[in-house]
Formats: sequence, C-alpha cells, structure tokens
Amino acid sequence: MFKRVLLILLLALTACSSGALLDQVSLNPDAISPFAGSPTIATTIRYTLAHDATVSIYLIDAQGKRHDFRADQPRAAGSYDSLFGGAVNNRVLPDGKYTVVVEAKDAAGQIAQAEKTLTITQADSTPPEFLSFTVYPDRFTPNQDGIDDRVTIRYYLTKPAQVDVYLTDGKKRYEVAEKRTTICVKDDKFCVGAHEYDYDGGIDLLATPPPDGTYDVIAEAVDAIGNRTRVTKKLTIADGGIPRATITNSGVDWAPLTVPTLKLDQGPILVALGGTLTFTVTVQNIGPVPVRTKGPEPGTIFTTSENFNTKKEYEEPGVWRVGLDYQGNSVGRPYPFRWQLGATKDLKRVVVDGKEYFYLMPGQRVTVSGTVRIIDKPPRINTEFWVGLIQEDVRIVEDHVEPRIVTIEY
Repeated sequence: MFKRVLLILLLALTACSSGALLDQVSLNPDAISPFAGSPTIATTIRYTLAHDATVSIYLIDAQGKRHDFRADQPRAAGSYDSLFGGAVNNRVLPDGKYTVVVEAKDAAGQIAQAEKTLTITQADSTPPEFLSFTVYPDRFTPNQDGIDDRVTIRYYLTKPAQVDVYLTDGKKRYEVAEKRTTICVKDDKFCVGAHEYDYDGGIDLLATPPPDGTYDVIAEAVDAIGNRTRVTKKLTIADGGIPRATITNSGVDWAPLTVPTLKLDQGPILVALGGTLTFTVTVQNIGPVPVRTKGPEPGTIFTTSENFNTKKEYEEPGVWRVGLDYQGNSVGRPYPFRWQLGATKDLKRVVVDGKEYFYLMPGQRVTVSGTVRIIDKPPRINTEFWVGLIQEDVRIVEDHVEPRIVTIEY
C-alpha cells in the first residue's frame, strides 16, 4: 500500500515538473494602428507561466533588429496581460511586420519562447518637441528681495502632449507649475504653442525654497501614443530663504512723553500744531537670509503734507521699511511715512549690475526712529497713530503696532 502511494506521488511530481514553463501565448489583435483616436491603438500580449520565471518581451523588425519592450522582469506563476501600444524606448515603432517574442527563464536555467506576428500601420512616430526651450536667468536668489527672485521657463510645444516641468538635484524632485497665461489658442496646458512658467521656488506662498545648489530643469512631454521627449537646462539657486524680521518686544517709544494718567504710559500724547511726533523701535532680522531695505535714513523728518514718494524714496518690491500711519490717512495707501531699517553705515552694501543695495543681515538688530511734523489740522483733535513693519509689494508684516492717541492742539 505504501509503495502504491509513493508511486502516485512520484507520478504527480513528474507531471508537474514536465509542464510547459510558458504557455497560452496570444496577441490580440495582431495588427495595430498607433495614432490618436485609432480603434486599434494597442494590442494585448497574453501568456501563462507554470512557475516563477523572469520574462522578456521584444520585437524583431524586418531587418533583424531587436526592440525590447520588457527585459528580464520577475514574474510569479500565473497568467498575465501586457498592453503594447507600439512604443519602445519612448518612440512608436514605424510601420512594418514584426515578430513578437515572449521569452521566459526559470531559476534552473530552463528557457521557453513563443513567437507571434504583429503588423503596425499608420504609426504616429513623430515625437513632441520643445522648441526654444529657455530658462532665464540661469541663476536666481529666491529670498523676496526683489532682485532675481524669479525664473521664467519658456518653450514652444510642437504637438499636443502632456508636459511635466521640474527641478531635480538627482535625489529630490521639485515641481514647477505653468502660468495660466499660457499663450495658446485655447486654455489647455497640453496644446500646441508657446508655454511659460513663472518659478519662484515657493516663496510667494512663504514656503522654503529648494536648498542652494545647481539643479537640472527638466521638461518631459509624452503624446497620446507614447512618444516621449526630454530636454534639460541648468539652474543655480543661491541665497534662498524666506526673509523674516520683527519689531522686538521692547516695543515703541514715543516722544513727546505721554501725559500721565492712571495707566502709566498709555495716556494721550500732546503735540501742538506745528510740533513733532517721534517714535523709536528696535528691529531684528530673525530669518535665514539678508533683508533688503532702503531710505530715507532713520531720523529723517516728514511733514504731514509729505510721504515717501515726495522724498523720492519710491516703493520697491521686496524692500523692508518701518512705517508710521494714522487715523484719517487720506494719502491713498497705508504707512505714508517710511524709514530704512537702520543707518546706512550699519548695513551691508551689495552692488548688482552697477546699482547698490543695502541689507540687514541675519541676526542683526538696529534702531529705527522717525519723526513727523504735524502742520495740517487733523480731521479730529484726538488722532490715533501707530507703527508697522512693511515688506513692500509683498505684505504688511506687523501692522498697527502699539497704537497711541495723539492730541493735536491748535
């Protein structure tokens, strides 16, 4: 009885080991026309493995050249479908008759092959192209100082395709979004025509930009059939980071002195018409990058009939200044009186393209004082004044700091 059972087991093992490694290979359909909108754009390659193996699928053209579709892919025992749309190595194969070879190799070195014939007609083998691909400038400093803070990426796409643009240092990928002012006939980011990307490294959203270094800017396009194109340019990021500064917790010192009240230093300030109101604050750069600033120098006196434009210290994107504002301001913009963050002699001077700029360096603290001579009768005798920290054309960083009532006597 024991011998009979053993014999049955041996026969069963022999039957399993003699099963075909590769079986049920088929190609459906056996003719394809890989172009957009084609009813036979792809074929399905099916096969079954009796046990674990590595599988390669390749095509041989009329000249005997091999085109690898899959190479030495590990597969467990079972049935498989593989969709082939005519593209090999990012290009659709040209029209012609091809021998499709499915090859399996197991751990014991057994190799099995099956061949089928595939006909390709009306193949769209023309890849999308990026004409005039530019990255300008090729070095930028994403730190919101208004100088080389942005990069423009442009190209002309020659056929409809899905496009991805990104930066990479070889380890991490940083996506770049296209501007919605795409210069196409229709509002379609995949359309033929000129495309433009405005890259800021994320600083517009107060996100930390990629670390300083040199990156590849890569644009990749793939059309509906599988033709792919890739272009690249170099881009260097330097001095990147989100600028941060604050009016320190020592607060605002006002002059003249406050009229004594039950609440020490919280009562109204008396200023005669024609008199002056002065404030003093301490500002510190608490961020990782220099903060750009500009005049007028601390201590500069404004009259209530003036503003920073009349001093010819016009607003510039990214510039930081301390401002003074008041209730009933009719100038049309907040903080009409503005002062530089610290004296010029205490700031770092940088020359770019022949023009000089001044910076408050990380960790540096400066004193800023400002004076306004009140020569215009206010709409009310008791007028509220306050201080602010402004990053021009970006945001009011600290608004309405320590507002105080000023009684203007006339």
